[in-house]
Amino acid sequence: MANTKRELFLKRRQRVRNKLKAMASGRLRLSVHRSSKNISVQLIDDVKGVTVAAASTLEKDLGFVGKNNVEAAAKVGSTIAERAKKAGIEECYFDRGGFLFHGKIKALADAAREGGLKF
Repeated sequence: MANTKRELFLKRRQRVRNKLKAMASGRLRLSVHRSSKNISVQLIDDVKGVTVAAASTLEKDLGFVGKNNVEAAAKVGSTIAERAKKAGIEECYFDRGGFLFHGKIKALADAAREGGLKF
């Protein structure tokens, strides 16, 4: 058991992504990335290989540059829901990557659901 923290994270990310792709049925993927300073989310069309919409705390108009907290995650979640509606997307599946579904990731998902995304 010489697995490092990073190796375990990568294994968990692959396990989550493979299970989601098996049941995707042509829907878009809402992919989340959380670093120590920022949080970002993308709506990805895996069939075409393009990003349809994206939101991040790196955007200055959101007012959370360099913040990685629950409030910033909720704002990013509501922003991605607005941008998805503008693009005509209502359904997707939530790819949390290797991150556990609590705290910031949960706040982002809840805000996106409240904004009108279904997953």
